[in-house]
Amino acid sequence: MPIQVSGVRRFAQALASTGALAAAFLLFPPIAHAAPKGTLVFCSEGSPAGFDPGQHTTSTDFDASTDTIYNELVQFRNGTLDLEPGLATSWDSSPDQRVYTFHLRRGVKFQTTAWFHPTRDFDADDVLFTFNRMLDAQQPFRKAYPTSFPYFSDLGFDKNIAQIDKLDDYTVRFTLKTPDVIFVRNLAMSFASILSAEYAAQLSAAHREADINQLPVGTGPFVFRSYQKDALIRYDANPDYWRPQDVKLAHLIFSINPDPAVRIQKLASGECQVSVFPRPADLDVVKRNPSLRLVSGVGFNVGFVAYNTQHPPLDRVDVRRALDMAIDKPAIIQAVFAGNAKIASNPMPPSQWSYNPSLKDAPFDPAKARALLAQAGFSQGFEITLWAMPVQRPYNPNAQLMAQLIQQDWAKIGVRAKIVSYEWGEYNRRAKQGGEHDALLYGWSGDNGDPDNWLGALLGCDAVHGSNVSKWCDPAFNKLIDKARADADVQQRTALYEQAQVIFKQQVPFTPIAHSIVSLPVSDRVQGLVFSPLGSHRFDGVSLQ
Repeated sequence: MPIQVSGVRRFAQALASTGALAAAFLLFPPIAHAAPKGTLVFCSEGSPAGFDPGQHTTSTDFDASTDTIYNELVQFRNGTLDLEPGLATSWDSSPDQRVYTFHLRRGVKFQTTAWFHPTRDFDADDVLFTFNRMLDAQQPFRKAYPTSFPYFSDLGFDKNIAQIDKLDDYTVRFTLKTPDVIFVRNLAMSFASILSAEYAAQLSAAHREADINQLPVGTGPFVFRSYQKDALIRYDANPDYWRPQDVKLAHLIFSINPDPAVRIQKLASGECQVSVFPRPADLDVVKRNPSLRLVSGVGFNVGFVAYNTQHPPLDRVDVRRALDMAIDKPAIIQAVFAGNAKIASNPMPPSQWSYNPSLKDAPFDPAKARALLAQAGFSQGFEITLWAMPVQRPYNPNAQLMAQLIQQDWAKIGVRAKIVSYEWGEYNRRAKQGGEHDALLYGWSGDNGDPDNWLGALLGCDAVHGSNVSKWCDPAFNKLIDKARADADVQQRTALYEQAQVIFKQQVPFTPIAHSIVSLPVSDRVQGLVFSPLGSHRFDGVSLQ
């Protein structure tokens, strides 16, 4: 029979009253945790654009910041899509899904670094600072350091959060303008990592607000120490982490190299113990090496080519349909993924609830595509740019090769595509903010397990200046997404999302290419590393044998 907390408290009081409190430590000894030990080197694919999760949207940024340095109010249990308490121990909502109240964890300490020594524990002021700087353009810190928060606005939080109130030091209330049934799940995403208000005040006093993106401070399992762009990021175990049992490594190093061949060589030689995004050909190398193994799973992702619907002639649906049916997807699956992927036809993977299985791709038909272009007035074709990522992603192991194959396919219908690329951080910035591209290779790994994360964040009107790289805003589609966000009934939400996918398929803002199978090569010395359906790489709970 479990001992009730009240019973334990009365027992301790009785021991104290008889002068026998010391005996309690024999009956209830403190839980001992092994000291962190060892250094794990993670061969990562690219340099993060910064370490403030609110400012960024890629897994490269989130791996280096969120899952390492920070915590959110609500978190996903490692390896699952299940919510668990984070910096909030519990939460509740009003019946109309417009008011959410979070009860905060006590005794959580912010990290001590060379640039910040906290004088107080985490409390409601940190929650208010974290979200108000994204919500209010006139917030003093935000005003001194003007920047954008793409994911916050992609979700419509900038429009829908009416106010955030501190009810006491450990209770915070969010009031929304319209109901949002996935609000809590969205707060478990990386952009909602909690920052220190005290640290922000220190930066403001020194007029160094931009340091929050370069010299991070959080409450997470590892403390940031140093960063050399395109080379190394160094972290140490957080001695004050509120979940000490999850910190098993003394040191963590990100060794950055965009070349997958170099990463796999470093893994084989023991220079790193985990390597990200292998080429399909590297999988056999790993399988043949007895000191290595693969941590694998079906990717919760989609890779696609987006059409900038604000650029003529891609603003015309008949042109987009022609480009779509000219792409030989089976050839791409074999050449780029070596068969380790499934052909995609929808903007979300089949494992996502509300996926519409009735939707089918238009048949691959270059002749029909050319005829469609001629009917649209482009019998001689046209010229466009086709942007290709410079790094491997979970949804695309070789974007340069994919771009070349699509370039060849489009050439057959008279469309002359010039392949363009930039450094990964610049690629993202230009794609989301500048919108200079015509067509662009991109993709998505699900962040929260909800259909809105695909349809709203990738295709909604709120995300046109962010993750909606197609710059597509369809009123009928958006109305369905907004209605689904406000409805708690799963069956009704499913029907709405299925209708939205029909509109997507009719309008073709992007061509889905593949849902990849994701593999993570690791040393057999690595213990506790689990496959994440969210595409993240977490090292809390990981140790070296």
